[in-house]
Amino acid sequence: MEPKETLTDERLKTPRATAVAGIVFSVLFIISLVLIRTSVPADVQDAGTWLGRDLKSVAFAIYLFPFAGIAFLWFIGVLRDRMGSQEDRFFATVFMGSGLLFLAMLFVAGAIAAGIIMGFSTMPDRLVESGVYAFGRAAVYQLVNVYAMKMAAVFMISTSTVAMLTRIFPRWMAMLGYALALLMLLSTGYIFFWAPLVFPLWVLLVSVNILLSELKSVPASGA
Repeated sequence: MEPKETLTDERLKTPRATAVAGIVFSVLFIISLVLIRTSVPADVQDAGTWLGRDLKSVAFAIYLFPFAGIAFLWFIGVLRDRMGSQEDRFFATVFMGSGLLFLAMLFVAGAIAAGIIMGFSTMPDRLVESGVYAFGRAAVYQLVNVYAMKMAAVFMISTSTVAMLTRIFPRWMAMLGYALALLMLLSTGYIFFWAPLVFPLWVLLVSVNILLSELKSVPASGA
């Protein structure tokens, strides 16, 4: 009897820990996006004047990317844990694939941006004149605002679909996920400048709901 009780206790602790990780991802990612949006001009063809003015803020935002990505992996884990045996292979594949692609693009964009910052600190004048800055700036913009955000939208759609079938979180939250994902799919970055914030805010909402539902289930299970 003792091994069974141990396994049950461990299973109860896992969703709460990963729900907190979803909150950590949301907070870190929101901080990073706000710092970058308020420091780097929206125009992709800017001359790079922000490098000498807001370099530390952007560097700190990029430094948070890996930690946000690690927390997001744990968030994916809690969603799969809540799906359990009801997991649909088709939607689970899209769910996992879009989540991992989002992380991969985010990390690549962060690495390119970090390379631009390091290059500027080494040769500030030559970096902009050589065209490396223009290429890196455009690549980061496309990765984050186009490809990564589109994968985030697919992640929201697949997760919301699974939630409608398995009720891992409320139906209204899944419907909200559909609407916000549509906004992200249609946004180009120029029209909806703050559209990328939609994704971490939705993850924050889902994570808080999961955390509260798990906390409420503890007294009932103990009784």
